[in-house]
Amino acid sequence: MQEAKLKELLDSLTWTEKVGQLVQLSGDFFHSEELAVGPKKKLGITQETIDVVGSVLNVTGAETTRTIQEKYLKKSKHKIPLLFMADIIYGYRTIFPIPLGLGATWNPELIEEAYGVIARESRSAGAHVTYAPMVDLVRDARWGRSLESTGEDPQLNADFAEAMVRGLQQEQDESFEGIASCVKHFAAYGAAEAGREYNTVDMSERRLRQDYLSGYKSAVDAGAKLVMTSFNTYDGMPATGNEFLLKEILRNEWGFDGVIISDYAAVQELIAHGVAKDEREATLLAMKATNDIDMKTGCYANELEPLVKEGAIDPELVNDAVWRVLKLKNELGLFEDPYRGSTVQREQQTLLTEENRSLARKVAQEAIVLLQNKEELLPLKPNQEKILLVGPYGDEQDLIGLWAVHGKSSDVVSIKAALEKELSKEVFSYEKGCDLLADYQFLGEFGATKEQIHSLGMSKVEQEAALNKALEAGKNADIIIYAMGEHTMQSGEAGSRTDISLPAIQKEFMEKMVALGKRNILIAISGRPLTLAKEVEQMDAIIQAWFPGTEGGNALVDILFGKVNPSGRLSMGFPENVGQLPMSYNEFKTGRPLNSSTHRGRFVTKYLDSSNAPLFPFGFGLSYGTVVYDELTLSSTQMTDDLTVSIKLKNASDYERLETVQLYIQDVTGSVVRPIKELKKYQKVRLLPHEEKIVEFSLQRKDLYYYMKDMQFGTEAGEFIVFVGRNANDTQQAGFELL
Repeated sequence: MQEAKLKELLDSLTWTEKVGQLVQLSGDFFHSEELAVGPKKKLGITQETIDVVGSVLNVTGAETTRTIQEKYLKKSKHKIPLLFMADIIYGYRTIFPIPLGLGATWNPELIEEAYGVIARESRSAGAHVTYAPMVDLVRDARWGRSLESTGEDPQLNADFAEAMVRGLQQEQDESFEGIASCVKHFAAYGAAEAGREYNTVDMSERRLRQDYLSGYKSAVDAGAKLVMTSFNTYDGMPATGNEFLLKEILRNEWGFDGVIISDYAAVQELIAHGVAKDEREATLLAMKATNDIDMKTGCYANELEPLVKEGAIDPELVNDAVWRVLKLKNELGLFEDPYRGSTVQREQQTLLTEENRSLARKVAQEAIVLLQNKEELLPLKPNQEKILLVGPYGDEQDLIGLWAVHGKSSDVVSIKAALEKELSKEVFSYEKGCDLLADYQFLGEFGATKEQIHSLGMSKVEQEAALNKALEAGKNADIIIYAMGEHTMQSGEAGSRTDISLPAIQKEFMEKMVALGKRNILIAISGRPLTLAKEVEQMDAIIQAWFPGTEGGNALVDILFGKVNPSGRLSMGFPENVGQLPMSYNEFKTGRPLNSSTHRGRFVTKYLDSSNAPLFPFGFGLSYGTVVYDELTLSSTQMTDDLTVSIKLKNASDYERLETVQLYIQDVTGSVVRPIKELKKYQKVRLLPHEEKIVEFSLQRKDLYYYMKDMQFGTEAGEFIVFVGRNANDTQQAGFELL
């Protein structure tokens, strides 16, 4: 539709119809008027509001979305189509690894390709908008939503944010082949105090801008069509009503003219926060902050029109919001085709194709991180030794994680199924050995009934029998593979935990199995970094698999047997213990550093009962074979506009491998305290056996910018150190002067 026609449409709407475009309801409002009685009563809205509502939450499937759209348009006076928005975070039907695993690929180009698959599958199923990417920077593994983030680093998060938006939207020239992306959660949600869900965020503006805003800014610059507000406060004001975040930064500074949508019920929650006394005040705060769409409350539906008519709110604020929603629908081509080509046939042809599975397998291969490999136990040789697979995830298809809400575990290749394809029956066996958890009562928090909870897990007698069978089988095995990890519901939204170790029942089982004296391999399934200090002592090899997705079993077996050389590198460090959290590699310098030349003993920044260092640092990951780093060279010891940094790599092994070369910088002296190290560049380099290669980086002046004492974004002359290496801790260094 031409813009002039769209403006005519806006002008023709009544206030009730305008407000409707700013209201989002869930699918239970659209099945039938009789079935919608309960939901209507709960939100206190009328059928009139439902008849003019602008968007629908978490309804997908070509048949369902077409039916709802068709019924809605038949009743619609102006024939404005519905927008279908959904949580499609890291896969629709073909499920990729969780985003924390995607971050471990250090391969934004590959992830852009994966998100193109997500877009095509989602569009075929009738979705128009996805609530992704989630780009919240996180440095506290207690936070359950670490699962949805690509990690702790501003640069890496920003690169993945851009890649995910480009992959989802598939924009070329005037063509918009994908689905609209909604970057979230704006802003700084990953810094929730104590890692507790929905909690307060309190930080300086400098830290907000320097570290936490980069992912959102990158997504906006890449063309993200929507932004979702976060549940947390910033500087004492909840994000959904925070004019500084939404209006001053997002709208005015960054020039974002797309749609801002609240997170679920966040407008109404302004009351619970204590900044609004009722729904009317909550509506006023959110609208003044330029929050366009109210997700799943009655606030806008009931209070926005009266506020306009009473003169309490500028009507142009509402008109601008409605215009942004109509413009989005127009960009998606919904006025020409309200279904965007979605049909049952197209959906069946698009979902979970062999091509999509193949890409999911490749992404999982690059996401999996080899954390330990004593005496080069891995890779294994097939059918050479007797292998026993044990653990609750051994024969489990639930490897897709909490936020793969449209995926099906029945599509997943389990570890056992993948091993059975690789190994003969004579050398391979499986025993579950133990439950995932000793107590499933916490699932009641997520709506499980007492009957459902009671049905889970083994009785004490069954548990003892399972242990004995595993111990007996272990006596005859040469190698034992443990498939252990978190329950799906222990991570993701509302999955905050103070104990991020493996469940006690699994640790007790492993203790007894390790006593057999066999060689041991741990496969850890989780949605966050775990504390694995004990397992490092017990295991010969440790593989961090995350929730690896639809092709997780196949990808793991590819790595176990060396069909693929593991190349994953951590995008979030693993703490030695939970008391170190929050932690990050790029912490600020202090006046009394651990290696201080003027202070010693207890009077430096350290713990009395723990190392400062992570168990596994940011950027860490092993591959088969060894790469030697040598001859770090700078093109000059002085820099004006740019500088070339080079390093020589030598693959000192018979394995072909991908090596992620990482470049960090340190600003030695600034007008404010600077981090000890900051990632600025990285390259994923393919090395053939015994190949030597020179890797070059171009360092630009803008790479050294930061928010200076006067809050201007720039840099200052002075001394800098360049670090290049295989992870944040293992680097070579050289210095230069910025003129």
